[in-house]
Amino acid sequence: MEVEIFSEKILVAGVDEAGRGPLAGPVYAAAVILPRGFDHPWLDDSKKLSEKKREALREIIEKEAIAWAVASVDNEEIDKINILNAAIKAMHKALEKLSVSPEMILVDGNRFKPFGDIPYKTVVGGDATYASIAAASILAKTHRDEYMKKIHEQYPQYNWARNKGYGTREHRQAVLKYGLSPYHRRRFCGFYFQGRLEMK
Repeated sequence: MEVEIFSEKILVAGVDEAGRGPLAGPVYAAAVILPRGFDHPWLDDSKKLSEKKREALREIIEKEAIAWAVASVDNEEIDKINILNAAIKAMHKALEKLSVSPEMILVDGNRFKPFGDIPYKTVVGGDATYASIAAASILAKTHRDEYMKKIHEQYPQYNWARNKGYGTREHRQAVLKYGLSPYHRRRFCGFYFQGRLEMK
């Protein structure tokens, strides 16, 4: 895991999202500014970590970061503006919520839109390369998982506590049996089920 080369001179915010691919739920994004030299042996792309390690790192990051913020865009907005635009909007919302303004933005992936006049760099695989992006990936993932567990209590038939809204076989079968909930992404579901599900 690399410490950002920029961080010796300027404040760098790492940005990442979680939940671009699920059938249900919002997309989350996080922005994190880490102190210079911050490192942890577990720090990595959130998808490579166990839930236990993610939760432990979340507590450390939220305590030790210079600034951090999490934001989301719900399923209805995703259907209106598409998932790419929704993910970028969530990233912008997270950046807006930071208590300290960054001087440089590092974004996981290869797509982003300018955020004010702050320079940015997109990095494919950035969540496995840069500490601040990895930290953002962990916060986005853990906050989204927490939300999905909460709405699971309203609609336990889809088992979102386990699948987090992704299109697992169990989830797809539940949609065919029970139909769509208010939290489902109708565009995604229309693509997945291709006429087998009545879309109202």
